[in-house]
Formats: sequence, structure tokens, C-alpha cells
Amino acid sequence: MSGENTESEVFKKPVVVVVDPKTPGNIGTIARAMKNFGLEELLLVDPPELHRDSEAYGFAGHAREDILPNAREVTFDEVVNNYHTIGCTAITGEDSRRHIRYPFKTPVEIKQDLRTLSAPTAIVFGREGTGLSNEELAQIDQICSIPASDEYPVLNLGQAATVLLYELRELTIAETQLPDVTQTRAAEPDIERLYGYLSEFLAAQGYNDRKTEKTTRLIRRLIGRTHPTDREVHTLMGVFRRANAQLNHRQELLERYDEPDTLSSHTNP
Repeated sequence: MSGENTESEVFKKPVVVVVDPKTPGNIGTIARAMKNFGLEELLLVDPPELHRDSEAYGFAGHAREDILPNAREVTFDEVVNNYHTIGCTAITGEDSRRHIRYPFKTPVEIKQDLRTLSAPTAIVFGREGTGLSNEELAQIDQICSIPASDEYPVLNLGQAATVLLYELRELTIAETQLPDVTQTRAAEPDIERLYGYLSEFLAAQGYNDRKTEKTTRLIRRLIGRTHPTDREVHTLMGVFRRANAQLNHRQELLERYDEPDTLSSHTNP
């Protein structure tokens, strides 16, 4: 057997740390996001009191049953000393002249780093309004920043946590509520039959002969990009089969009663 570790053997779910939060509701929002995206351990540095009837429990959803009541109060030093830390901030440095907020990575890039990281990891969020201080960031191992509008890049604390944890979901949850949907392209002979019905349709409604080849190719390219399913192709064939029959019947009536084909003359000026 190979001595290499698989991703599941290497990766350990990070803990989430909130430093000096002022609003219980934000703590509840973060706990709920953790529940949504498969994280379990919440650490709080200098938190407010979290009563059962507080906003924290009101905003936590089902996380009020486990993540929130099991949250542990710790010091910032404990976090730094015991975990590989990833600090989140909206304001970053522009270059390497100061390393407090630089280099930084986006949540997607952090996800890639975590895939092969076996160390205990803490994702650290700062206080509302001011975030993590420069002194705190100076002790953090990695900086993460969520790309946002240059005019207003600062997200609400609960929003920032939700965005970041969402990006990590491929590592932290095995399955989502979404079904596995595999789209199977219809058989090529059936798709070719559909093109045949389309060609008949263009001819039956008097489409401009000079444009027919180009239009047929355009439709082929369009359908080719969509990879239609068997049901979609057969539904469309049914629609065009019926349309072609009606157009052919119309043409028969025109010929029987010697009426001008106004549709064809309109299409072919």
C-alpha cells in the first residue's frame, strides 16, 4: 500500500473562533452557518452573555441544540498557541512592505490549502465594526479576505462567516440536500432526426432558401451546446412533427383552392 494520505485522512475540520463579538445575534448567525456547512466547534474570545432567550439562540436555528450551547470561551493566546490560524479581514495590504495584512488569500484559495493540511486549524473572525486588530493579525498564520466591491468591501460579521464557510463546504460536508443529477445526452440518431424535423419545418413555412443552410447550422450549434436529454429531444420532435403536419395541410388547402401563399411571400421578399 502507498504511504500517501487521502484527502479525508489529512483534512481536519477547522474550529471557528469569534473574537470579542458585541452582538449575540451575530454569534447565532455564525453558529447557524456552521451547522449549515458541517462545522461543529465554536470558540469565543470575550463574548457577551448568551442567554437562552437572547438573539444568539433566536438566530441560531438548529444550532441552538448543539453548537451554540457547546461553544467554549477561550483566550486569543490559547487560539494562537494551539491552532494554525486563518484570520479574516476585509482590509488587506497591497504588497509585501508590511506583512500584517499581506499576503492574503481568498476563501477559494484557502479551501485549496486546507485540502492537504493536517494541523488543527482555526478560522478567526474579528469584532463587529473594527474586525481583528493589527496586533491580533500579526499573530495570525494566514490572512483570508472575501473579494467584494472596492467602494464598500466590509461585510457584516455573520455574512462574512457564512460566505467563507460556504466556500469550504466541499471539505466539511459529505453530502448536500441536492440530488445527484447526471444529464444523459440523447442518442445521436434521435438528435439527427430532430434536425430533420427542423429542416422540414423551415421548408414547410416557406423560409428563405438563401438563409436555410446558415440557419440550420446555427440551430445545430445551439442544440449541440445544450446536450439535450432523450425526453427533451422527443418532446421537440413531437412539437415540430405536429407543426409540420399543420403547415403541410395548409399548403394542401392553398393548392386545392388556388389561394396565394402569403406566408411564403412574406418570408421570401
